[in-house]
Amino acid sequence: MLTGSPLEQEVVRLRQLAGAGHHAEALAQLEAPLGDYPENRDLLLIKAVGERHLGRLDAALATLATLGDLHSNFSLMHQERGLCHVARKDAPAAIEALLRAVNINPALPMSWRMLEGVYRLSGDLDNAAVAAGHRDLLAALPPEVVRATSLFSDGDLAPAEQIVRAFLLRHGDHPEAMRLLAKIGMAHDVLDDAELLLEAVVTMLPDHAAARYDYARCLVARHKYPEAKGQLATLLAADPQHLDYRSLAATAAVGLGEHAAAITLYRAMLAEVPDAPDILLWLGHALKTIGELPEAIDAYRAAAARADFGDAYWSLANLKTYRFTDDEIAAMRTQEAAASTAAEDRIHLCFALAKALEDRDETPDSWRYYERGNALKRAESRYRPEVIETNTARQIAICTPDFFARRAGWGDPRPDPIFILGLPRSGSTLLEQILASHSQVEGTQELADIQRLVQDLQGRDPDLDDPRYPGSLADLTQSDVRALGERYLADTRVYRSDRPRFIDKMPNNFRHIGLIHLILPNARIIDARRDPMSCCFSNLKQLFANGQEFSYGVDDIARYYRTYLDVMDHWDRALPGRVLRVQHEDVIADLEGSVRRILDHCDLAFEPGCVDFHKSRRSVRTPSSEQVRRPIFRDGLDQWKKYAAWLAPLQDAVERYRG
Repeated sequence: MLTGSPLEQEVVRLRQLAGAGHHAEALAQLEAPLGDYPENRDLLLIKAVGERHLGRLDAALATLATLGDLHSNFSLMHQERGLCHVARKDAPAAIEALLRAVNINPALPMSWRMLEGVYRLSGDLDNAAVAAGHRDLLAALPPEVVRATSLFSDGDLAPAEQIVRAFLLRHGDHPEAMRLLAKIGMAHDVLDDAELLLEAVVTMLPDHAAARYDYARCLVARHKYPEAKGQLATLLAADPQHLDYRSLAATAAVGLGEHAAAITLYRAMLAEVPDAPDILLWLGHALKTIGELPEAIDAYRAAAARADFGDAYWSLANLKTYRFTDDEIAAMRTQEAAASTAAEDRIHLCFALAKALEDRDETPDSWRYYERGNALKRAESRYRPEVIETNTARQIAICTPDFFARRAGWGDPRPDPIFILGLPRSGSTLLEQILASHSQVEGTQELADIQRLVQDLQGRDPDLDDPRYPGSLADLTQSDVRALGERYLADTRVYRSDRPRFIDKMPNNFRHIGLIHLILPNARIIDARRDPMSCCFSNLKQLFANGQEFSYGVDDIARYYRTYLDVMDHWDRALPGRVLRVQHEDVIADLEGSVRRILDHCDLAFEPGCVDFHKSRRSVRTPSSEQVRRPIFRDGLDQWKKYAAWLAPLQDAVERYRG
């Protein structure tokens, strides 16, 4: 609903009318707007409130049932349901509804007051005291902060941000207002500002556990796992059994490659909450990463006991080797078609069904689900292909041969990193597994450190249509460039053991080869490349955990592929010989020859273990994790051809952009 829209103005007017006690009049005037907007949560709530005040409790509960079907996580709906049950003197139902309200939105003073009263009448004085404590905490906060927190909890980010920013401008630093603004920033993925705000709150109030937990969550979101681990150690020292702290500590451990520690944490939590689907899912991910496939499958299938848990089914499909039973496919079809299934679960179910049916050679049905899943995912995306195209054009304009010649010898000279980059699903995990099987090379993961350097070079509040980076590279001094290289090597040290070389497999780094060359002139760079249709189709049928927003539409994929070719051609011209191109099909055709060529490029002696890469027991976190634990196989080379009848637009677009 747009701010200031006629509908919002009507909602405000009707709320004022009801607030003045004119409930019958408000109900009469609701008929017209509800006829036009029958699913609007605010209109339905006003209707239920009016019905309750007029003593029509059954009608109010029926309205709330409709509202609940449409907006199940709307806290004020649960609060109103609780008030209806209070009026009916149904204490258990009132407590259940009010608790759901405050679990979604803790900034509901009325819910806490009602809970205190109902608990007291029920003789539960301990819980009455807890509710009273929450009520008193809210009473001690400025009303603006309580209102903004309530709006934030119900997903109304824009008005919440407007209120809290205005409050901070008037009153200066206020810990709870700063914390709320940081949480709004995290919701908008403005993580650098959120981190600064939360760091300030924790400095002001070292004993503020909730703020420290938010700070740790923000650090994890920024892939600053060592820093997050430190914050969580403080929290766990004070409350070692806290499930949220332990869960986030496990996430940080996974980020650091400490999978055994994460698995221990997950199993300990499951001993206390054995049927928690999220924890089962995370356990499955950790087990998959270290190659414990049967146990991972058991965890995923246990998580799928929550019938609509799409991520559990997709995680099974994403193993690439799992084959679904008839009953599992039937269950997925039922849940995907159910109106009550959440959008995120529906997307996961579509991709899982598509893979399950692909494995059965039910190609038309499989394509229908791939197409539907991609359309749903693209509809919720904010991806703009022109942002990537602008970056590519700027890289070509700024990073010329002369630009690099004038900066020769800058940067940190250590040869430690080996960058494997290119498009996702291009065979990069295979190359990583080959190199990580060498005694001198550490396999890490897709590291976000180059991306963080880019964010810093972009500056705060970047203009995506006129970005500072890569133009800001020209402003760096020799000492700046050297410091960036040193920072990269220091920040990635935590992912390494004592091996002298290590791999950074972030595919999107292909856009930043100029930066990599400047700050790490002796790093090795490998471009993993694959047949364009095979690669583009493989992206189209992959549901990524995060990022890679280009992959959910045919034209988006083709345009991204074109920018990839453009910028890689540029690096070949500007930095001849700097990047080794490895074609996936060549590796399949001549494994040992390809291995020797890769090792020569990296100044590494040949080792037979690199040819026997599939015997390595190292952890692998990408969608290809199970495929690279098998010898070279050819069955995936032309999978797209089964779908050729539906892929003509992709073929045309790829050829158009490639040409």
